[in-house]
Amino acid sequence: MSSLYERDAAVIAGIEKLRFFPLEVVSGHGSTLIDPAGRQLLDLSATWTASGLGHGHPAVAAAVAAAVRNAPGAGGLSAVHPDSVGLAEDLLALVPGTGERRVYLGHAGSDANDVALRACRYATGRRTVVAFEHSYHGGVGVAMGVSGVHVDAGAAPDPDTVFLPYPNPFRPQHGDVAADVARCLELAERHLGAGTAACLIVEPILSDGGLIVPPDGFLAALHEMCRRYAVPMICDEVKMGLGRPGTLHAFDHDGVVPDIVTFGKVLGGGLPLSAAVGPAAVLDAPPAAALLTTAGNPVCTAAGRAVLATIVGEQLPQRAAKVGAVLADSLESLRTAPAGEHIGDVRGRGLAIGVELVDPATGDRDPRFAAQVVYRAWQLGVVVYYVGGNVLEVTPPLVLTEDEAIRAAEIVGAAIEDAAAGRVDAEEVAKYAGW
Repeated sequence: MSSLYERDAAVIAGIEKLRFFPLEVVSGHGSTLIDPAGRQLLDLSATWTASGLGHGHPAVAAAVAAAVRNAPGAGGLSAVHPDSVGLAEDLLALVPGTGERRVYLGHAGSDANDVALRACRYATGRRTVVAFEHSYHGGVGVAMGVSGVHVDAGAAPDPDTVFLPYPNPFRPQHGDVAADVARCLELAERHLGAGTAACLIVEPILSDGGLIVPPDGFLAALHEMCRRYAVPMICDEVKMGLGRPGTLHAFDHDGVVPDIVTFGKVLGGGLPLSAAVGPAAVLDAPPAAALLTTAGNPVCTAAGRAVLATIVGEQLPQRAAKVGAVLADSLESLRTAPAGEHIGDVRGRGLAIGVELVDPATGDRDPRFAAQVVYRAWQLGVVVYYVGGNVLEVTPPLVLTEDEAIRAAEIVGAAIEDAAAGRVDAEEVAKYAGW
């Protein structure tokens, strides 16, 4: 019998694969994944944050089981049912905003962002989207064309999009990050003030571009500028929102109230579910412009309601702040451990933490080393991936315990030490392309 990984290679399209090591999983619970041999792996990715409540959360399991047993159809396209309406009501209660608002329900953050972008263009009659370099907003439609990560990889940018530099405190372009912020805001004002901008879309924490946490006040300055020029601001909370940064929303850190907020990943508890929350004047028109037959289906929306209730009821934002501090401190301590000179920076908020790996001799990014570290971490029992070429993206389930956080950091430290000592098979690692 072929291994599960070999069977996958024979039948699953490569176009949808992003592989860093031969990870095979057959079950999971909490922050633990289990492979076919019964080996337990500590999950520091949470499936790119989609398994934000961990694996097999009882509240989600119960909600899904009940919905499957008595599902009123398979979508909300031409009918209404209690959980699609209820989920929209729940989101409106949790997302700040004014005036009459609506909720779009979809399958993934990609479609939520795509719909929000297209709706802004229609509502304003303008075309220009102001976005950011190295951003990620989705893999389809307009959302793909405004994603800096895809453009970096050779995809065609949306022709009416302008990309601003995202301020990186660890790697400032103009000597210091204050100068970078000033330059970014100068460019933003130029494009927002030109009268052609349909919207500005921004991640409050730049995730796939290297888990970059912007300076305090940056988002607030952008928001004020959008207000001044009557340009809708879209905050993409798909990956970093709903409790992960130690607050319910990532934009809460700067005290802003965006015009439109998009959600995905954790919202579905592992099921395909997304949402955009914004003004009725934007999301109500044109009618029938975003048709997905199974969007708003009773199974996924039941899961989403359970997820939101759990995040609030179990105070998971507060837990993320507390456990995240333990995890960040434990990872920071690795800088004084063997091979700690390979760690250039540890940054983040809550349970969204980036560990930037560098060449000790030059301080330059070291993608080769990052690939070896995540491979060795998997061998030692931790699942973690890298973003931005060289940054370990540490985004475990929000139910991670303090003991698990300490153990995870120890294993990551061992992986860094082993990679630095040449104990990782570079030829084996090279089989997995990652990004």
